[in-house]
Amino acid sequence: MRMHSTTLASRILFAVLGIVVATMAMGLGLYSSLARSTADANATERASNIAAAVGDMPAVASALAAGDPQDTIRTIADKIVKDTGAAYVVVIGANGLRYSHPNPSLIGQRVQEPVVALDGHIHTGVNNGSLGRSANARAPIRDSSGKPVGEASVGILATKVTAQLQQGLWAAILYSLLALAVGVVASLILARVIKRATFGLEPAEIVALVQEREAMLHGIREGVIGFDPQDRMNVINDEARRLLALTGASIGQHLDELLPPGRLHDILSGAVRDADAVAVTDENLLVVNRMPVTVSGRNAGWVVTIRDRTEMEALLRQLDSVESITTALRAQEHEFSNRLHALSVLLELGEIDEATSYAGQLTTQATLVADDVRARIGPPVVTALLLAKMTVAAERGIEVKLHPDSRMHTGARDHTALLSVLGNLVDNAVDALSTDPGERHPRQVVVQLVETEHKVNLSVWDNGPGIPHDRLEQVFVDGYSTKAPRGGLRRGVGLALVHRLVTRAGGSIVVTSQEGARFDVRLPLDRLEELS
Repeated sequence: MRMHSTTLASRILFAVLGIVVATMAMGLGLYSSLARSTADANATERASNIAAAVGDMPAVASALAAGDPQDTIRTIADKIVKDTGAAYVVVIGANGLRYSHPNPSLIGQRVQEPVVALDGHIHTGVNNGSLGRSANARAPIRDSSGKPVGEASVGILATKVTAQLQQGLWAAILYSLLALAVGVVASLILARVIKRATFGLEPAEIVALVQEREAMLHGIREGVIGFDPQDRMNVINDEARRLLALTGASIGQHLDELLPPGRLHDILSGAVRDADAVAVTDENLLVVNRMPVTVSGRNAGWVVTIRDRTEMEALLRQLDSVESITTALRAQEHEFSNRLHALSVLLELGEIDEATSYAGQLTTQATLVADDVRARIGPPVVTALLLAKMTVAAERGIEVKLHPDSRMHTGARDHTALLSVLGNLVDNAVDALSTDPGERHPRQVVVQLVETEHKVNLSVWDNGPGIPHDRLEQVFVDGYSTKAPRGGLRRGVGLALVHRLVTRAGGSIVVTSQEGARFDVRLPLDRLEELS
């Protein structure tokens, strides 16, 4: 639906025609003025040459001195007019009498103006005479001694100058009309090319689309960034700038200038073609989709949508942890019920000593592990996390053990970052053993925590299936996982988060796989507290 009756082609045609016509009019005016000036100058020079030639003729000077009794001067003047095409050749004596003139009635009469050539110089000009406007030259006529005795006045009428000018002007007009025709054809071709480039849209429609695009881009909660086929950014909204930390980016920048090499760059460039690809940045967990854009069968680039899943993923992980704890509590409830039934029956049977011994065994078994962990690990939050992981893993038939060499001092530090690293590594090991179809007894995860003066050494290993050696470098890549997604929880995020935390803390993390997977982490204490 067209918003205006005047199309883009018509606007371009009218604009080009206006420019060409205005340029032609100015050019023709300038050409006419210059051509007239040049023609007048040429005519004046020609008249000067003829007048000087007449003034240098001895026959003219002799006849003028004798009073021209035989009408010699008139005969010579008529012949010169015929041979040169001059409008007139007028010979005037020093006394102002005319001895030749195209109008015979003026021969023998005095001129009204003074005889200026008696000063020995040639005088030129363009003026209006009795025959009309003409280019005029007056040259002195000298006797044998060189003394001026009269003047020869020669004129070339403006009608001849105009005729010469018109010949050149018609050529200029013909050239201008040809240029106008070329301009019309060029404007039509240009309009066709522009309409193809704008997919047939008129200017008003393009303006409306731009306004709608801006309103849409900045009115949605998702990040949107678009690229042309040459990988140059041509659209971005405020949310994408925030999520990708591109506050200073400008339209037209290449993708390589916007993002450094890495997971996020690979997703945006198309090197990673996964749908809902996961990318973990320093601040956010992003879900990125890259879709090609095709308009009228032509590749117009691609559009990338970015969703911030940081809060959602955190909630899902908390929910998953709560569900795991709930399952463990439910299993413990059944176990405690069985133990209480056993104690009740022993008491009913009167086996007081046996019941007391059985209760003591239960109490000792439950407290030994907790006491051992508390003795080795000083920070209460770290102890609580380890005991919780042990309890949950035990209900899945997996034993989480604390290595005997573990030592960690009680301090006033904030251990939030350490808890994230430790929790994710233990969960990853427990999940690997839970999904392992092999028969391993017992299935164990070992945690070793050793604090020195300046750093914390954390190691977590298991006796599970391990990691293929050709995949060891990929385990920290966002979204990489060998396990299927569970519910809405995304896989391949935990180890990526661990790697981000360790790297930001200035530490190191190494993964090996021999008899199971092993992760060795080194965390400096000063930087660790800054990240918490």
